[in-house]
Amino acid sequence: MLDRFTPYMLSILRIVAGLLFFLHGPQKLIGFPPSPRPAPELFSMLGAAATLEVIGGALLIIGLFTRPVAFVMSGLMAFAYFIAHAPRSFWPTSNGGDAAILFCFLFLYLVFAGPGPWSLDARRKS
Repeated sequence: MLDRFTPYMLSILRIVAGLLFFLHGPQKLIGFPPSPRPAPELFSMLGAAATLEVIGGALLIIGLFTRPVAFVMSGLMAFAYFIAHAPRSFWPTSNGGDAAILFCFLFLYLVFAGPGPWSLDARRKS
């Protein structure tokens, strides 16, 4: 009975994940929403990650180039986990990396599942 809603829930999952992911970029780049961390230099590793979060998050929200963007964002989150979180502790709940792991596998799922019907990718195909 609920199966008919599956494609639409996939679109909602992509939009919400893209929005949450997007919000991390401006926080790192311009300090909005307010953050205790000062803005990074744009040409640093953190600045590059923030730029990818803004661009990738925006593309995921609208569902444009979803599969390749999700692939890159999944890799970014794996990289972020092993560079920034794993050295702090083995346990993701202790090293603050649980969100990075969740984003990584959510984006990997989108690589295979696609964007869903509420996306520019779906509109381009019709």
